[in-house]
Amino acid sequence: MAKNGHSNGHSTNGHKANGHANGHGANGHVASGHNGTHGVPAPLGHAPRGFCGRIDAILVADGSSDLPEGELERRLIELGFTEGATIEILHEGAFGRDPIAVRINNATVALRRREAMAILVI
Repeated sequence: MAKNGHSNGHSTNGHKANGHANGHGANGHVASGHNGTHGVPAPLGHAPRGFCGRIDAILVADGSSDLPEGELERRLIELGFTEGATIEILHEGAFGRDPIAVRINNATVALRRREAMAILVI
């Protein structure tokens, strides 16, 4: 088990238990249940469709939105983007992969990838 309580997909001999050497399914996306970040927080905005993980932190950087820094963080928290919440990318737009539809706990929310960069996931 990994530190976050999820199996990292490796058996005791170091090989992938699911039979995929890179953790990706036949369609090239990270398999459901495998977060692909290897326990290192990464921005949700970089994650592919099918990503499943958990929110580690909200970290708003300058220029990540047209909104003031505190306003974006407040809105994300109000929508349920809180530390420890489970998240899955369900769909992405056809042009530029934007916006993304994510399931956060049991709600579905559309979000621009630019703003999703403020959400660190593991």
